[in-house]
Amino acid sequence: MNKLIVVLAGLVVLMGCSPRVALEAPKEPITINLNVKIEHEIRVKVEKDLETLFEEESELF
Repeated sequence: MNKLIVVLAGLVVLMGCSPRVALEAPKEPITINLNVKIEHEIRVKVEKDLETLFEEESELF
């Protein structure tokens, strides 16, 4: 009889424990400060014919 009471008490305790996971958005906005230095290089390749055209027609531009 005592074992039954212990088992029932254990079941009641286990039923009371339910795992809960909650995700909430923060109340204040998230601020991220970044110091980033961006360098880039642009290379323009002019085809040989076009380059020749520019040389011949120097008055074009």
